[in-house]
Amino acid sequence: MISRCTYYSNSISFSSSFLSFSSSSTSLFPPLPSFPLSITSRFKMSSDSLPPLPENRIVVGCGGVGLDYLAAVASYPNPDDKIRSTSLKFQGGGNAGNALTCTARLGLNPRIISKIADDPQGKSILEEFGADGVDTSFLVVSKEGNSPFTYVIVDNQTKTRTCIHTPGYPPLIPEDFPQSTMSAALDRARIAYFDARLPETAILIAQEAACRNIPILLDAERKRERLDDFLKLTNYAVCSAKFPQVWTEAPSVPSALVSMLLRLPNLKFVIVTLGENGCIMLERSKNEGAELEEVDVESLLESLNQRKDESVAYPTCVSSLEMKLRADGIGTVSGRLFVGTAEKIPPSELIDTTGAGDAFIGAVLYAICASMPSEKMLPFAAQVAALGCRALGARTGLPHRSDPRLASYF
Repeated sequence: MISRCTYYSNSISFSSSFLSFSSSSTSLFPPLPSFPLSITSRFKMSSDSLPPLPENRIVVGCGGVGLDYLAAVASYPNPDDKIRSTSLKFQGGGNAGNALTCTARLGLNPRIISKIADDPQGKSILEEFGADGVDTSFLVVSKEGNSPFTYVIVDNQTKTRTCIHTPGYPPLIPEDFPQSTMSAALDRARIAYFDARLPETAILIAQEAACRNIPILLDAERKRERLDDFLKLTNYAVCSAKFPQVWTEAPSVPSALVSMLLRLPNLKFVIVTLGENGCIMLERSKNEGAELEEVDVESLLESLNQRKDESVAYPTCVSSLEMKLRADGIGTVSGRLFVGTAEKIPPSELIDTTGAGDAFIGAVLYAICASMPSEKMLPFAAQVAALGCRALGARTGLPHRSDPRLASYF
């Protein structure tokens, strides 16, 4: 059973729906799991009603932070236009900064590794992290230069955003992060997260994490400097829609995911996010030598897409059993294929998609720390991302662990 939480003032009601599978497909598709429901009559749930947090919840993240200057406009301007904003917000941003803020609100203990300057933007970045409980002990502050910042134009008409980024200076370099600091930053970490920015220093931290057997999650948004070096160390990858095919030169997304698992032996799963079309995930089988049925990965994806229930608005997930997944001309890998849907957000509630991918990754980090099954992880991450799209800015709408809209996942 998959459950949805719906608002009516301060009361919460849940609706449920079943996805059924025909008897002819039972050899390919497992039954859907049943998720526990937690119902509350108030907007904020009592902490007593929540399950215990993961025992080890230290997440180390290295990558981009900054300050976002967000201006919402009725429609994107034409050249030489002079228009007025409909709303304005200054807020912390950056892939790593947003993802770790998400993990903090969900109850983890994140540590951020990055670099800012001792300027007004840098002070705002520090203050926001502190308010959300992100550990800034390993955030390098330069006495000179500038902190990273981004102008974000949010188009109310098309529900899109345009970003104009100014990098920080000076950049983070290995001399900023000696071995003793690196050891302290990674101490007792459950997982390390990288967005592949600040590569000269970040790759050294990733290599140290791998030596300590700390799992690594990579945000593979686009080709970047030393990205291949990061990928070789990566255990979990979350990719943008175009990245798998760009990196592998495979003819389709599912064949590209097979190629990634074949080329990257450390990779346990790879997720490609598709915006309003949800996501696809390929998870490596833990028993590669098992006798499994072999299927064409393209045909399997088509079968899974046919089993999605498009009539429901809340995020759902359908998956295959463990199988040998064949991509013609590429090879075969043993694993499970998952298709996750995104929430169908009413147009009146969709405000800004800035940082939606970062929120998704933050939720995946939480799911890994909590040993959440994949069938639950994908709808959970989609729900967290959708909640963030209901307010201006990447962090305004990020939910806290006590948010009743997340109750059915805990």
